[in-house]
Amino acid sequence: MNDRFLAVCRGDAPDATPIWFMRQAGRSLPEYRALRATHDILTLCRTPELAAEVTLQPVRRLGVDAAILFSDIVVPLEAMGVALKIVPGVGPIIESPIADESGIDSLAPLSPEDGVSYVLETIGILRKELDVPLIGFAGAPFTLATYLIEGGPSKNQARTKALMYGAPKVWHRLMHVLADSMLAYLRAQVSAGCQAIQLFDSWAGHLGPIEYGEFVLPAVKRIMDGLKASGVPRIVFGVTTGELLGLIAESGADVVGVDWRTPLDVARTRTGEAVILQGNLDPAVCLAPWETVRARAGDVLERGGGRNHIFNLGHGVLPDTDPATLKRLVDFVHDWRPDA
Repeated sequence: MNDRFLAVCRGDAPDATPIWFMRQAGRSLPEYRALRATHDILTLCRTPELAAEVTLQPVRRLGVDAAILFSDIVVPLEAMGVALKIVPGVGPIIESPIADESGIDSLAPLSPEDGVSYVLETIGILRKELDVPLIGFAGAPFTLATYLIEGGPSKNQARTKALMYGAPKVWHRLMHVLADSMLAYLRAQVSAGCQAIQLFDSWAGHLGPIEYGEFVLPAVKRIMDGLKASGVPRIVFGVTTGELLGLIAESGADVVGVDWRTPLDVARTRTGEAVILQGNLDPAVCLAPWETVRARAGDVLERGGGRNHIFNLGHGVLPDTDPATLKRLVDFVHDWRPDA
């Protein structure tokens, strides 16, 4: 097995910088678009053979050093009794948003083996097929809470913050419920065969350090602490979280994902040397001519320092990205050396 990704997660020196892409399985690949022409995203997630195929597509085409399970962060919410749909071009829509404790009462504790057995079956298929490590994932409690409270994507998370500030006891109870369910979900993924996990906190950047530390970090830490005994690398990634990187590093994460807004050398001063950094090329750079992509990727690699660094984008692959550019980028990163 190609061990580069796991080697860096362990703090070892690999033969080359490992690289994988968030959203590498999906919108930019013609073979994925062909499947989406006849299947909606939740159907793909619920069908193990199809979810495994989508996960494998970028590994075959791009030669990345890790696969990430194809699914969606709202999948476990369905298993907790939340009625939802994913609207193309919009995102998850929640039928009955949570406004108070009664909404929390309606959430059933997640039983992964019953509620998301198809995810675990997908992992089993993938472990037989893959020659690179498989990353499992879940949505972080704050990001899931925003969807549950707002009813869908929000530009300012106003309702979420109103509950957080105005009813802190209710808020912390919701965080506790979501943290415990996502911990159970991730433990089940590891037991099924995932060799690393990533917690996505897409909307945490709406908070300042004081608010994150008080209202969000305890739940993230609960998940990280709960996974420690599993021995798998634990990654936490958030968007616009440059000012939160030091706190994220305190969560117990082994790897901290960095979006494109914070240079990696700056991020390292905030996280300290103990954690691995992952990132952080601006996804839009991959739409530029190759010479620009190469120069920008080289800058990311230089700032990463050739140590304790997993190359990735600073967010997900954009739909208009040419897969040939991604393949060329993978080869460039593999060939790069600190003294080159």
